[in-house]
Amino acid sequence: MRRTARNAVGIVAVAAVALALAGCARGGTDNGGGGGSAAPTSPGVTDTTLTIGITTPLSGATAGPGTCTVAGVTAYFGAKNADGGVKFGDGKTRKIEIKALDDGYDPQKAKANYDQLKDSVFLMGMGLGTPTNRAWREAATADKVPQVLVETGDPIFSDQSQSPWQLGFVPTYLNEGEAFGKLLAASGSDHKVAVLSQNDDYGKGYVEGFKKGIEGASNITIVKELTYEATDTSVDGQLTEMAATKADVFFNAMSITPLVISALQKAQQLNWKPSWFLPSNTSSPGAILTPGKASAFPGVYSVAFSASASSPAFADDADMKAFLSNLKTYANYPDVPAFPHCIWSYMSGAVLDQVFQKMTTPTRDEFMKELRTISDFQAPLMLPDTAVDTTVDGQPAVSSVVVQKYNGKGYDTVSSFG
Repeated sequence: MRRTARNAVGIVAVAAVALALAGCARGGTDNGGGGGSAAPTSPGVTDTTLTIGITTPLSGATAGPGTCTVAGVTAYFGAKNADGGVKFGDGKTRKIEIKALDDGYDPQKAKANYDQLKDSVFLMGMGLGTPTNRAWREAATADKVPQVLVETGDPIFSDQSQSPWQLGFVPTYLNEGEAFGKLLAASGSDHKVAVLSQNDDYGKGYVEGFKKGIEGASNITIVKELTYEATDTSVDGQLTEMAATKADVFFNAMSITPLVISALQKAQQLNWKPSWFLPSNTSSPGAILTPGKASAFPGVYSVAFSASASSPAFADDADMKAFLSNLKTYANYPDVPAFPHCIWSYMSGAVLDQVFQKMTTPTRDEFMKELRTISDFQAPLMLPDTAVDTTVDGQPAVSSVVVQKYNGKGYDTVSSFG
């Protein structure tokens, strides 16, 4: 955690300097931009810069993935800036600056960060967390501030009637849960499933999706359903109850990294070794499965839409090499990331790049209009059979996933359970 905290501080420090420089370039023009240009603008943009705001956990139990949400997009635009910047649809080339603040996965801090940033950035997004992003969703809507490509699977962020200034990036919890449910139902063999979920919209979404995936499947029986609170420090009691069911499949909709590790360890202490399903954001081989000794189980499954930086299968991939180099050079992140969020936010940078190239006027309205026109875009490091599509109301930028099984080092894509 000391290394993670150091990287987080480094990213914020660099971003703060960048914002200060952007402010100097902004001059005294109306609406925070233009550099004397007569074209309409919005806050956080000039003829030469555009500033992105992020509120995300850079400290606490979710600091690992939270730091990644800043590092990835910083790496992407750091490389673009080094090449001169992004050429926008209005013909101007702008450098992209990042302003990131730590919310510690605390909704009140996230809302305070939004209030601090909203008038000095063009858009906000990429931050991790359902409760933290929900904390300022209504305010962003009222203020007409884009809250986009957020790293939460909560479907409310992709419902245009409820969230006209929002868009989620990662597949919804329902998308993920349903994919695994369908795979399990198609196995043809009988399975008893124990379900442990976070007692909030995150956990409820995964369970709802899973149940939809197994709907009508006579070979699947849910034998126990329990919940835990995101503030809990242990789930040993729930694991003990579930082990007693002798379920052969454990559907574990859990978002807190230390709890996932302890759950893996506790199940082994109880000599309960079912196959596991883990959400994409808490299934990291290096950060979670290795310390949890997950190889002891017959199968650990998750879903994915992006390549894994720690998987040997992508070691020689050109996009992966560029990503790791940019992460080290521009985001002060020298290690191979253990969490997928670094790649997710890097991909988000590529999506924003596409939108910026389409914008003929530097306004938030124009940005939201063009954001919803991206279709079948293969962002860097996307897996086959997945793509970015922002055109479908009710779906995030990425809604397609593949199911993967842990192989002891990384994941292999699978088409069947077992």
